[in-house]
This record gives sequence, structure tokens and C-alpha cells, in this order.
Amino acid sequence: MTGTDSMIPNNVGVLGGGRMGAGIAHAFLIKGATVTVVERDADAARTASERLAASVDASFQRGAFSGDRQEVLGRLTTTTDHTSFASCGLVVEAVPEDAGLKTSALVEVERHLSSGAFLATNTSSLSVSGLAKSLARPESFLGLHFFNPVPASTLIEVVVGDKTAAGTVAAARAWVAGLDKTAVVVKDAPGFASSRLGVAIALEAMRMVEEGVASAEDIDNAMVLGYKHPVGPLRTTDIVGLDVRLGIAEYLESTLGPRFAPPKILREKVAAGQLGRKAGIGFYDWTA
Repeated sequence: MTGTDSMIPNNVGVLGGGRMGAGIAHAFLIKGATVTVVERDADAARTASERLAASVDASFQRGAFSGDRQEVLGRLTTTTDHTSFASCGLVVEAVPEDAGLKTSALVEVERHLSSGAFLATNTSSLSVSGLAKSLARPESFLGLHFFNPVPASTLIEVVVGDKTAAGTVAAARAWVAGLDKTAVVVKDAPGFASSRLGVAIALEAMRMVEEGVASAEDIDNAMVLGYKHPVGPLRTTDIVGLDVRLGIAEYLESTLGPRFAPPKILREKVAAGQLGRKAGIGFYDWTA
């Protein structure tokens, strides 16, 4: 029934092999699970496989796990075939943060799951209850909000929808413990706990840059040195992606009001393609 760690499913599926999806797959792989990553086309599946191989190699080099690299990668399958999810006890959806895209993706995945399987979304802000409305088994569905970079992060936000069963939440707590991470359980609300607080701080930091109060580096240092944040809000924004942060801010503005209105500087940087680390430039220059 289970992998090397008895608390995680033996077979785990991940829909989407981008940065977050690959990180989620990585987390389960090094804990003994067999992982299937489904991507939109053959090129994306190949890229996801290469991304995961590099990630596992990096973890192995750092001594993050003591297993055999080839054995770990031997438990990974990347494909375009959704029917591959039929054998999975858990599938985590990790497609871009768009409600329509996520809804259609989740409905498609659920069609291929066994009756006892669980389904999760890695959304960082969208309503889990809203996403569940189109599902046949909403009681087996919840949010698993992983944090970037997934292998190094020790937190997973477990988001409980209106129809999520207590047994599903208990199972999720066990999966998180099996990954050697800590669960924070929150009810479904706009931005949950982490995104709501994190984005609020980041948006104010952006306004400070916009107003010339201080440089991005000095603002980040104030939070790192003064409040013991491991990474400042603007560097975190670069890591997450300015486009991702903009999407979350727009959603929070629509649900919680104008205090989450995106600053002009954020919109301008996204329009200019300055999306952060993945683009080489955001609030920082990442080309070096």
C-alpha cells in the first residue's frame, strides 16, 4: 500500500512538471514513492524528466538523501497519458494558477482515479471549495499548498474545503509527516494563511520601492535582519515569479478588497517580462 515511508502512498501522481510540479514529485520520490508526472505534450514531459533528474542529482550531491540515485529515478515516469493516474493513491494537480484551467484539469484527472484515491490541488490562493464544485467526489479533495523550492521547504499548507472529509485531512497530515515536513491546516479562505500574509507584506514592500523609500535589497535586509525572515519579501517575489504574485494579488483584491490592489511597479515589471528569477530579472538581477 505504501512506499518506503509508511505514511505516504506507494503511487503518487503529479499533473504538471514545471518548477512546482517537479518539486512535489521530487519530495515524494526521495521518500520512496513511485511517481508519475503527466504533462501536456511530449516535449514538456521530456523537460520535466530532465528537470527532475537534475533536482535529484543536486539533492544527492548535497547529501539530502542517502538512497541510490538510479533507483530513485527508476521510480519516476513522465508521460502525457492521464490514464497513468489509475494506479495512484494520490494525485496532486500543479498546473498554472488559473481557476478555469485548474477546474478542467481536476475534472479530467478525477475521471481516471480509483474510488479510494485522493485528489489535491497545489493552488496558493484559489478557493478549494470552488474548485471542488465540479468534482464527483469532493470529500476526497483538498488543497496541498507546497512552497518553493519544495525540496528545501519544510511547510505544507493543508487547505480544507467545505466538502473535504475529516479522513482526507487526517490522510494529508500523514503524507506531510511522511515527507518530513510540517502541516499547517487552514480552512478555505481567500489566500489561506500563508499567501494572504506573504502577499500583503510583499505588496507593501513593492510600494516602498515605488515611492523611493528604500532599495529592494535594503527592504529585504530589514525583514531578514530585523524580523528574522529567512528571505526578504522582494527576493521571495522574484523566486515565486512576479506574474504569479500579480495573479494572486488580483484574486485577493477581487475577494478581500482594495488593500490587495497590485502596485503599479508590479504591473509594469510583469508587462516588461521582468518576472523574477525565471526571467533573469525582477526586483533583482539573477543573470549572475
